[in-house]
Amino acid sequence: MLTAIILGFLGGLGGSEVILIVAIVLLMFGGRKIPELMRGLGKGIKEFKDASKGIEENKDVPNKS
Repeated sequence: MLTAIILGFLGGLGGSEVILIVAIVLLMFGGRKIPELMRGLGKGIKEFKDASKGIEENKDVPNKS
């Protein structure tokens, strides 16, 4: 499922463009920082999903005003 999301996000990029982007990211951040960045991105996405679930649950609860 994650692969489908990533491929859908990349849209019309070809293989050479993806390789170029990965190379630039490696040069900018280095190999040791990439796992930290991905971990932070994953935590951010998880928090966003949890917050959106909380909003959906609150829509069902009537206001007390």
